[in-house]
Amino acid sequence: AGFRIYRENQVMWVILFVIYFVIMLPVSMIPIIGSITSTLLAPVFAAGMMLGCRAMEQEQDLEINHLFAGFKHNAGQLIAVGGIYMLSLMLVAVLVVLAMDKESVELLANGRDLSPEQASGVMLPVLIALLFLLPILMAYWFAPVLVVLNNMQALDAMKLSLIACCKNMLPFLSYGLVYTLFFVVGILLIGLGMLVAIPVMLLMFLAVPSMMTSLYASYADIFDHYHLVKMPEHQSE
Repeated sequence: AGFRIYRENQVMWVILFVIYFVIMLPVSMIPIIGSITSTLLAPVFAAGMMLGCRAMEQEQDLEINHLFAGFKHNAGQLIAVGGIYMLSLMLVAVLVVLAMDKESVELLANGRDLSPEQASGVMLPVLIALLFLLPILMAYWFAPVLVVLNNMQALDAMKLSLIACCKNMLPFLSYGLVYTLFFVVGILLIGLGMLVAIPVMLLMFLAVPSMMTSLYASYADIFDHYHLVKMPEHQSE
């Protein structure tokens, strides 16, 4: 369903993502400030793309302005989503560091390799971190679209996103496996040589917008059509 949305205006979707990367890549490369800024702004741009999907659903044109539309619709709450997400990731990172021995932390901070014994000791904190990251990602997944299209507050949107993902765990697992397999195969093919690498990299880049349009398609199924997770009446439009 997401690919059908993407296919309706492939050129404009690619243009939107090129503009997005042109903006975000230089910003993210600024030490410390860049990563914070890009994390805070990511939900705002994602919301703009969701507004673009909604416009297409209503048989309107997808425009470059849609990429920046999130700055005009609940921008403060969208930035708050990014802030909560960033703080959650930082908390998990702190917990991992605290669970590791001091020597391993110093070696990793200096970019040096760990011994086999140290590497095995790091595995458990990393696995625990991944378990914490999963609910954080689920809470983040639908939050921007819920904020911009349903006028929800950041925390409420993230709670509802977590519930939606939990209620649809198996479809999301399949979704994740499909995209993971696609990108893993793509990376392996890129390693075969330049003649293969260029078309595969182009195909992977063209597939990225379909991830965003598929996000809208899943939102529409869960929240608009099937109502597997009901919207709070006082917060829905």
